[in-house]
Amino acid sequence: MSNELLFEIGTEEIPAGFLSKAIGDMENILHKSLTEKRIPFAGIKCMATPRRLVLYIAEVAQKQEDQTIEKMGPAKKAAFDENGNPTKAALGFARGQGLEIADLETIVTEKGEYLGARKTIAGQPTAALLPEILTSFLMAIPFRKSMRWANYDLRFARPIHWLLALYDGNVIPLKIEDIDSGNTSCGHRFMSPEPFAVSSFDDYLNKSRQNYVIADPAERKKLILEEAQRAAAEVGGKIFYTEDLLDTVSFIVEYPVIVRGSFDQDYLKIPKEVLTTTMISHQKYFPVINDEGKLLPYFIAVSNTKARDLAVVARGNERVLRARLADASFFFDEDRKVPLESRVESLKKVVFHTLLGTSHQKVLRFRKLAVKIAQKVKPAVKKNVDRAALLAKADLESLMVGEFSELQGIMGREYALLAGENPVIASAIYEHYLPIVAGGDLPQTQEGAIVGIADKIDTIVGFFGVGLPPTGTADPYALRRQSLGVINIILDKRYPLTLDLLIDDSIALFKGTLKKPADEIKKDVLEFFKGRLQNQLISQGFAYDTVDAVLTEGVNDVVLALKKIKALQTFRQNPEFEPISIAFKRVDNILKDFHNGQVDVNLLSNDAEINLFSSFENIKSRVEKGIAENNFNFALGELAKLRPPVDAFFNGVMVMDKDENIRTNRLSLLAEISALFHKIADFSKIVTTG
Repeated sequence: MSNELLFEIGTEEIPAGFLSKAIGDMENILHKSLTEKRIPFAGIKCMATPRRLVLYIAEVAQKQEDQTIEKMGPAKKAAFDENGNPTKAALGFARGQGLEIADLETIVTEKGEYLGARKTIAGQPTAALLPEILTSFLMAIPFRKSMRWANYDLRFARPIHWLLALYDGNVIPLKIEDIDSGNTSCGHRFMSPEPFAVSSFDDYLNKSRQNYVIADPAERKKLILEEAQRAAAEVGGKIFYTEDLLDTVSFIVEYPVIVRGSFDQDYLKIPKEVLTTTMISHQKYFPVINDEGKLLPYFIAVSNTKARDLAVVARGNERVLRARLADASFFFDEDRKVPLESRVESLKKVVFHTLLGTSHQKVLRFRKLAVKIAQKVKPAVKKNVDRAALLAKADLESLMVGEFSELQGIMGREYALLAGENPVIASAIYEHYLPIVAGGDLPQTQEGAIVGIADKIDTIVGFFGVGLPPTGTADPYALRRQSLGVINIILDKRYPLTLDLLIDDSIALFKGTLKKPADEIKKDVLEFFKGRLQNQLISQGFAYDTVDAVLTEGVNDVVLALKKIKALQTFRQNPEFEPISIAFKRVDNILKDFHNGQVDVNLLSNDAEINLFSSFENIKSRVEKGIAENNFNFALGELAKLRPPVDAFFNGVMVMDKDENIRTNRLSLLAEISALFHKIADFSKIVTTG
């Protein structure tokens, strides 16, 4: 393809976890750079392997677009004297623009006529701009960690070995440290390490493949998935995988080679999650399962080298996995010798946080909070909740969780079942950690939901209380995720819980451990919850000002808040929405600094204010009934009926009458109307066109 740009940065092996984000960052950086430089292009494609970052852009224009710049000069009446001769102002402006007076233009604006200068700056050839663009691009790619090497000042994810840079088939000359760009790339480190020349993007892809490099991660993923499924099918199974695992594996190889291995069937007695965690998290293998989802004694590994004898590679992987599974089997057998409940006492030796005490102290706190929550929302499960909360963290002292921290909760559930605990309690031990990731599964049991809320509230209040809230992008204790967990569990279960009371109860259980005043902690935590709920609802498609209008009135009851937001979002389709919002803003503006008084009907004399009072009294009880029954759609419909009398009131009444009693009475009427609106939302937050 003509006018294509190809840029490859050849490196030492970059960690797989860096590459997916790097691809997105590369595209964003180049898109912004070319746009700012006024260089049209057709599309950007970024790719990566462990040893290369690749940028391809189709149909890059051969030159920048011309740029027209307008400069506004002095007003025309100040630019010429009464004889039509240019003044010093006009002459100075023309000189500053490098133009003659005759070259200046007259620009007509709302404020009158002005002299102006219009200059066209011709675009430069793209080829002349690309060295600077690509150098800046390379240095701007952000990585979680970067390094320096040799005596260079440049920082990058890993040392750079070569630069391939072509535009329209020609080498783009650039030099980064002592590395000169060229038209050559390198093949697979072991199977084809020699450099090879490239003339175009298609040529690059073909020759890379011939040299055992598949540059496109999407192609590698497809190949891995197809070949792994084929290998699993040969033993009567299919692979068990997550997108995260597939992404990771695709970024640790340049040329994927599928290897199937096996392990002793005796290891299948270990809980499935232990085996899958060992294979996926620690070895990056794909477990093999049957149609019922049960594990088979096989795994699929992905090698980066095409060996002469894949059986040798399989045996090496089997040997590594066997050692891991032997450890897991030993831990499992040893853990079963100690009853789960007896491990609770051992939590006294486990520090939750130096400022918040031990895990045992945490358990005692959220156990009491969980029982209190259960009493309010589901008294029938209070006994199970108490037991589940007591055992919730006991597996932290097990050998298995000590080795595989990802299994906390999972092993608690398994050991509870082995100890003969009620299956509901065992499930709650696992579920109280949910959701593990944003948008993840929520607890299914009431017990798991209640214990989960209590545990998360305890964590959030605790860290806020000792002055360790999230800051910027830093959230080392995952408080954002945990607060969303609380919100989503409450919404999912429709629990009649208010956050302020949960926070109060939690603060009381810390008994002097916290470093900040209770009122300050409560205020900060409520604001934190408000921010999380606001972000979530906006991401779900609710209008920002709708969410803000409701949450400004309080976030205590998240179930109620969501109902109001849904009703207000629907009400926005009503033709009365915009006018009533504008009218309400006017009401609130007039009421600033006014303290409510009592409406005296004897002081109502103007027809417009009498009609407004009458209309208000007519709908007030119906609105309050709708709010009490959580029928906010009905309540908003009734409130909309106030729009005509409110408009008439403002058109026919002087609110700020010079008679203080009349003025106060009219403000009191507006205050009562405002208070009724505020029971649903603060309409002054709504963005209107008027």
